[in-house]
Amino acid sequence: MRYGFFPGCTLESAAKELMISTKKVAAALGIELVELEGWTCCGASHIQDVDDFLATSINARNIALAEQLDAPLLTVCNTCTLMLRTAKQKLDRNEQLKKRVNQGLAEAGVEYRGTVEITHFLWVLVKDYGLDRLKEKVKRPLEGLKVANFYGCHILRPPQIMGFENPLNPQSMERVAEALGAECVDFDQRLACCGFHAVFPAEKEVMKLTGINCLSSKDAGADCLVTPCPLCQMQLDMYQPDAQRGFDQDITVPILHLPQLVGLALGFEPAELGIGRHIVDAIPLLRKKLVTA
Repeated sequence: MRYGFFPGCTLESAAKELMISTKKVAAALGIELVELEGWTCCGASHIQDVDDFLATSINARNIALAEQLDAPLLTVCNTCTLMLRTAKQKLDRNEQLKKRVNQGLAEAGVEYRGTVEITHFLWVLVKDYGLDRLKEKVKRPLEGLKVANFYGCHILRPPQIMGFENPLNPQSMERVAEALGAECVDFDQRLACCGFHAVFPAEKEVMKLTGINCLSSKDAGADCLVTPCPLCQMQLDMYQPDAQRGFDQDITVPILHLPQLVGLALGFEPAELGIGRHIVDAIPLLRKKLVTA
């Protein structure tokens, strides 16, 4: 299994632990990730508000780099996936737009053809790799670990662009966690927004939302919250101490990246997966729950 890997800006900076854990898990599963040479920022769901044509063009270029590898394009970020899939849908449905974009891309020596799919690490585990195969790779079943799965907006919506599963009742995260031996807990905020993209214009409201998201999972009995998006992880982990100031109850809950959860079940130690880089320390929990951790 071979994919063109689009890490996105966050993995190069604030979420280096996700880069570490993604590469380790992919290698352990036999998934080859070839990082796109010369990739650029996807625009992070904001650029289209300033220049929609530019947003389409830069992501057409990113996709074209994967086309040069003749491999599907894989990301580990919900927002990157949405931006790339949005550009692909626009280009594949509008020949005039595609022609205009390619005129600009020609100056960089690339051409968008529309020949590769854009996928997410979560989707690859479920659809391409397969959960039965994943179960066979588990060396340390996550028995006794209660997980709250937090999807994030952009991996589900808009469904006409993302389209992997029912956005009102997704099950992919639960299926992966259960394949790893973990117990999934249901909680009110499972499909809520993390607030990342609104943290600056609406900081007060987003801090309240962050606290509610964390408290909801904790009240449901979760040991940790797991998300497939680095932006969700950043919002819920980095801003958790700030959000706590608005709550009398203790909202503290560790926030893990999906590849980290997979990596723990594959037998990696928390430090190998970059878990020690988190703001909310998950190491004590994992030492308690996972005998060999």
